[in-house]
Amino acid sequence: MNQPLALIIDDEPDICELLTLTLERMHIRAEAAADIKKGKALLGSRRFDLCLTDMRLPDGDGLELVDWMQSHAPDVPVAVITAHGNVETAVQALKLGAFDFISKPLDLQHLRNIVENALRVKATRHEQQSRLLGNSLPMQDLREMVDKVARSQAPVHISGESGTGKELVARLIHDSGPRSDGPFVPVNCGAIPSELMESEFFGHRKGSFTGAVADKAGLVQSADGGTLFLDEIADLPLAMQVKLLRVIQEKTVRPVGASNEEPANARILSATHKSLSNLVAAGDFREDLFYRINVIELHVPALRDRSDDILQLAEHILGKHGSAAALDDSARSTILSYPFPGNVRELENMLERAVTLCASGTISESDLHIRPSSGDKPEITPQPAADLSNQVEDVQRQAILQALERARYNKTAAAKLLGLSFRQLRYRIKKLGIE
Repeated sequence: MNQPLALIIDDEPDICELLTLTLERMHIRAEAAADIKKGKALLGSRRFDLCLTDMRLPDGDGLELVDWMQSHAPDVPVAVITAHGNVETAVQALKLGAFDFISKPLDLQHLRNIVENALRVKATRHEQQSRLLGNSLPMQDLREMVDKVARSQAPVHISGESGTGKELVARLIHDSGPRSDGPFVPVNCGAIPSELMESEFFGHRKGSFTGAVADKAGLVQSADGGTLFLDEIADLPLAMQVKLLRVIQEKTVRPVGASNEEPANARILSATHKSLSNLVAAGDFREDLFYRINVIELHVPALRDRSDDILQLAEHILGKHGSAAALDDSARSTILSYPFPGNVRELENMLERAVTLCASGTISESDLHIRPSSGDKPEITPQPAADLSNQVEDVQRQAILQALERARYNKTAAAKLLGLSFRQLRYRIKKLGIE
């Protein structure tokens, strides 16, 4: 088996020697270049498995090299070596496509972790992206961005409307990157009661509060070596935002009731359908946390902005659920003209319902139960109850579906429309088999 080959670009002989010895102990061959010009020449003539470059070089800036590599050596993960405390430069390198960074003086264990992560980036990440269906230009751009950020360790914030598939994108970033062998821990920040939030996130020690009968690891610790996905991060209370900021900055966590902090080795991905910049301006979201989690922003397009993909998605959804049903011309025309405020999630729910209700193996416009309302937005036609015993459940189900669609599948907002608590809505959704 061939040994991996690394390129070191640094004009300090002592640093080059230290890096070479460290890599050799990891059974990695290394070649060195003292400036950007020679580094580019080597990258054009050899197939390297990773690159380590200093930021200050005799003939230019390491950022220039990182940017150049994105088009000339895109398959080579590059990590940058920065001066101690130069966080702004490190963040800029990550935005340009650097895999990770390490500060001087070099922490060799941190360096080994970076190198191991770089070598674990899977060649199958392009296959993973086949799960992001669609040939429209917005989806091509999205797949390209996922490919780019998957190799990085930078925090990524995923924006987009409810139902667009933000968690799917987060899972693809995890599955396509070096942490794919570690856990992927999704957390709905709006679903955890505020009084339990600190314990859920950071864990607790036995006896730290009433009911703490044993030590418990938190969600952050559960994601160790993997990815922590913070969905609906805009719903985090300000007090928890402060604590999360410390976890990201210090890479440590202190369980409730503990006297010491523990290492926290999880990549942070976050998402929300709300505008974080507007919340920052309103004072409802901390600006310092916003800049920490939003190092790279990735936007998931609404379904109405990728209408060329709708029929492909519909066929995939029908096949995924094992249905032999097909859309006729009237159904195809209808879904192509419908704005889908609930995005892909609404399309999936609509087709599942149509498969259940259609009498034949062909889904027509009437099976979709869309009719124009008095306004511009179509609405779902209420379904007749199958019998008297099911009538109440059918009415409840339809009311919940309509509220979810009005709220663009934000359950918290839908609960408010229905006059229910979030927990009550979640219970009824489960009881009625809506999802």
